[in-house]
Amino acid sequence: MERIALHTRLRPGREHEYERAHAEIPHELTTALHKAGVNEWSIWRSGLELFHVLEVEDYVAMRKQLAEHPGNISWQARMAELLAVPDDYSGDDSGLQLVWNLP
Repeated sequence: MERIALHTRLRPGREHEYERAHAEIPHELTTALHKAGVNEWSIWRSGLELFHVLEVEDYVAMRKQLAEHPGNISWQARMAELLAVPDDYSGDDSGLQLVWNLP
């Protein structure tokens, strides 16, 4: 199981809309995430900065599997309206670099 951290940024003024969207994530998408190997995904917000931590079997494989999923495509289109730099969902990234971890 991999633990991946991500950082995204909201467009100014879209904070509440982003939180409302995440209060109603479509069942189709959560099912697809689980099928793609996601065990857990949490998002924290500080102002416009978003920090994600997820546990996933294989992050790159998950991204590639979801790239063509209709539920993810529509979700990413919605998020592109809210995020300062939309995610291309290529699966080529590896998340944030781990600097330190308490053993």
